[in-house]
Amino acid sequence: MDRITLRLPPDLARRFDAAAAARGGRSRYLRTIMEAAAQASLPAPQPGPSGAKSAKLTIRLTDADMGLLEAEAGRAGVLRTQWAVMLIRRRLHGRLQLTPPEAMALINIRRELHRIGVNVNQITRALNTAVMEGAVLNLEITQLAAFAAEIRGHLSGLEQAFAGNLAYWSTEP
Repeated sequence: MDRITLRLPPDLARRFDAAAAARGGRSRYLRTIMEAAAQASLPAPQPGPSGAKSAKLTIRLTDADMGLLEAEAGRAGVLRTQWAVMLIRRRLHGRLQLTPPEAMALINIRRELHRIGVNVNQITRALNTAVMEGAVLNLEITQLAAFAAEIRGHLSGLEQAFAGNLAYWSTEP
């Protein structure tokens, strides 16, 4: 048999119970109301919006577990529901799950790498088009090497961030 669960304000539940008492109780009266509603002609269903649909998942946790969840979500900078969704999606899809601070850091790193890339392109063009001698050429090569080292540092930081993110969502605390 299917089960339908709904949440009611306490006052509405008390008033419904009072009305249902004379009609065989809560379950019997609800079935009677549902039977009557099912016999009524229903309007033709309207096509809903296309796109991704979502479903709701409800879980029950002890107060202690809820406290731990709240604390962990707070450390990650997200709401507890967002944290739980991120954990589930990490396990289901195996992809990174970035919190808002992590996403902002990733955006900033991308901007910095883009800025460095523009500078490297400018230096490369200058080296390709100009005939430079001695100290000027050495200075350009030194600057290019510095940019390459900076890029490697940022890439290493990204690798560490990705590894840390995957480890966070993959292991127990």
